[in-house]
Amino acid sequence: MEYQQMAMMSYTLALGKWGQSNDIVKLCQLTRKFGLEAIDWVTTYGVPPEKVKKICDDFGLKTICYTFFVDINFPEKKDRQPGIDKIKEGIETALVLGTDKIMLPLTGKDGLTRQESRKNCIEGLKEAVLIAEKSGITVTVEHFPMKSAPFIVSADVNEAIKEVPQLRVTYDSGNVLTGGENPVDGYLNSKDYVVHVHFKDFIYDDAVESNFQGADGRYYKPALIGEGLLDYPAIIKAMVDNNYKGYINFEYEGKTYTPEDAMEKGLKYLKHLFETIK
Repeated sequence: MEYQQMAMMSYTLALGKWGQSNDIVKLCQLTRKFGLEAIDWVTTYGVPPEKVKKICDDFGLKTICYTFFVDINFPEKKDRQPGIDKIKEGIETALVLGTDKIMLPLTGKDGLTRQESRKNCIEGLKEAVLIAEKSGITVTVEHFPMKSAPFIVSADVNEAIKEVPQLRVTYDSGNVLTGGENPVDGYLNSKDYVVHVHFKDFIYDDAVESNFQGADGRYYKPALIGEGLLDYPAIIKAMVDNNYKGYINFEYEGKTYTPEDAMEKGLKYLKHLFETIK
């Protein structure tokens, strides 16, 4: 793999001052500053997608995924319909932005087991992929860290793909860990369906201080890639050995560094790994 496969995730920078101003130009400038050529837009922050596309074009940047939240976690089709309608809008936005894929972070709900939520979401995804296919858009779901989420580990997403063969996976290395799965195994178990990747890291946290408990029962806190629990040399080696060709989002949710400092430091670490792992 090459460093050029790294992509900006707008969410990471939106956690800083950029997110307060919705300055698309600033984000594109930063993307170029870090030597990246691609962006995953996590919503367009109220800016019309046509304007976002023009700004990206001006900077010679391409959108490689459009990410947005929807709620299709309902047992009845009529209750899922507002979420399906939002997916239709998201597909239209993706087409304007010029990307061929969307990513849906799907959450759990109080009163529902993970299996119940997964069943509901799978039924909604069956509808979503049929709509997306007509526009040439691929629908992906990620491993989500919420302990009640329908999709956290590889077995969850693989179950969905058995029922929705057109569905694809956005592999999130850090979120897989919070489900109690080795991130390398999480990639290898779904590698044939992974079309997009998120890299992030975690450290263990004190149960009293933490506001995030994983599905594995442990408590976590966001960390910079290379400073946490994940074995990125092993993860990247698994991806290289299996000829992964897609993009990789850099993601940081911590508070130790500013988003810009985190990207500068974390991308330098990853670039070194890409250059040394063959």
